[in-house]
Amino acid sequence: QVQLVESGGGLVQPGGSLRLSCAAPGIIFSSSTMGWYRQAPGKQRESVATFTSGGNTDYADSVKGRFTISRDNAKNTVYLQMNSLKAEDTAVYYCSALYYSHTFWGQGTQVTVSS
Repeated sequence: QVQLVESGGGLVQPGGSLRLSCAAPGIIFSSSTMGWYRQAPGKQRESVATFTSGGNTDYADSVKGRFTISRDNAKNTVYLQMNSLKAEDTAVYYCSALYYSHTFWGQGTQVTVSS
């Protein structure tokens, strides 16, 4: 059974930084595409960043240059470093794994950007 466990959310002031972590002990990264999504109140869930099995990354235009997705193969963990945070980044952030044609989701972690 694949389980994704996010951590690292919280309250931060505009311009601040947070690092989200996603532990994925049941995933072989070389066979999966890992991603971070977010969902703000009243809005649809949207893709924020992805890290393919081949090591390619992709970002939503709204976060390019501010967010960085990375992975630690030894720890089976994916990270999302978020810098220069804005109020509009406030959302529940979800880790996802596309693994052998199945998509798995974490429980989500709240990120609130407010002064």
